[in-house]
Order: sequence, then C-alpha cells, then structure tokens
Amino acid sequence: MTATTLTGSCLCGGVRYRIDGPLPPIQICHCSQCRKAQGTPFATNAPVDETAFHLLSGDELLRSYESSPGKQRVFCGRCGSPVYSRNVRVPGVLRIRAGSLDEPLTATRAAHFHTASKCSWWPLDDDLPQYPQAYLPPPASP
Repeated sequence: MTATTLTGSCLCGGVRYRIDGPLPPIQICHCSQCRKAQGTPFATNAPVDETAFHLLSGDELLRSYESSPGKQRVFCGRCGSPVYSRNVRVPGVLRIRAGSLDEPLTATRAAHFHTASKCSWWPLDDDLPQYPQAYLPPPASP
C-alpha cells in the first residue's frame, strides 16, 4: 500500500474498501439529515472520484436509502455503519464517511456547512470557514 492508498471498513468489517489517490479536504456537514443519518452533531465526508473507490468485500451487505430525491446514503446492512453517499447532482463522486477510514488521515478539513441548521448543543469554535447553506469547494487547479 502506498501513501496515496487508503482503506476503510464498516464496524463489523463485512464491508471493506480501498481508495486510490490522496484524500481531498474533509467537508463537515451540519444539516439535519446528516445528523440523523450519523447520530452525531455533524457528518465528516471526503468527496472521492468514483473511479478511485474500490469495494474489496461486502457488496452483498450494502444497502441504500434515498434520503432526498437523487441522494443515496449507502450503509452496511449488518451493522448499520454509513459508508458513503452519492447524489445525482454530483455525478461520479462518492462522499466517503471519513470515520470509516482505517489509517490515520493527513487530509485537512475544508469547512463547516449547513450551519444554519446545526444542532444547538455543539459549538463551532474553530477557525474553519462556516457556510449557512451548501458548501461549494473551489474548482481544482489545472
């Protein structure tokens, strides 16, 4: 495994995957759907090109839920761990749940977004940019 290859898994280990390439900055979403889906004050996601994602095991365990039109949340049907989501508005991108990665991460954090609907019991007291609604990352450099 190289420095640009990461692995991840669900809680029970039935779903295992590999990501080839560096992990982009982690996006922190505070919307009510992410809070409900994760059971936490926010979700930490890394947008990864679908071609860099390789499912190693557990295809038969994967389940999905359409939480809003065109948005699929994919999770392990045995242990319930969220693995990734995909949205038809962003074709070819999987939003990997950063907490499911196995290795220590060197990726930075990009921003907090959907802060207008954040929970009342978790303060945002870091220096990251905050966006009341959606976060649109800057375009990649050529």
